[in-house]
Amino acid sequence: MQTVQHAGGATVLPEVGEVAPDFELVNQYGEPVRLSELRGRNVVVVFYPFAFSGICTGELCEIRDNLALFEDANATVLAVSVDSKFTLRAYAEKEGYGFDLLADFWPHGGVASLYGVFDADTGMAQRGTFIIDADGIIRYVVVNPRGQARDLAGYRAALAELGGS
Repeated sequence: MQTVQHAGGATVLPEVGEVAPDFELVNQYGEPVRLSELRGRNVVVVFYPFAFSGICTGELCEIRDNLALFEDANATVLAVSVDSKFTLRAYAEKEGYGFDLLADFWPHGGVASLYGVFDADTGMAQRGTFIIDADGIIRYVVVNPRGQARDLAGYRAALAELGGS
């Protein structure tokens, strides 16, 4: 059992080898996206604190600029924050994101809580990444400390282990 510390205390993360908790959220266009409906593809779930913030924008732009890495690994990217779908749509349009930004807006941080990365004291998700294989099993988990951006090399290595399943 892996725990992560944050301002709100410690929370338990889903572990590698477990079935990923299912969820449904709307994307930046208000369309529902359900994790379990993506079976047959690898899925990279990227929780981030807020749209339009510096580190978050840098991380998501790095994904945008390297989207072929994910596509070559038969992986769908789902970026999740507690922002509203309206904020996420403006953010996606401004930055040219070609992947779904999901609104974990209401209940506030519900999916981030399910994945153990919601910080109730600050009202935002931490920088948690979960790579889920085509069968819905978690294969990679990392949570970066506040203020520390994720490294694209981590995605690359985890996706290479999955192959193009």
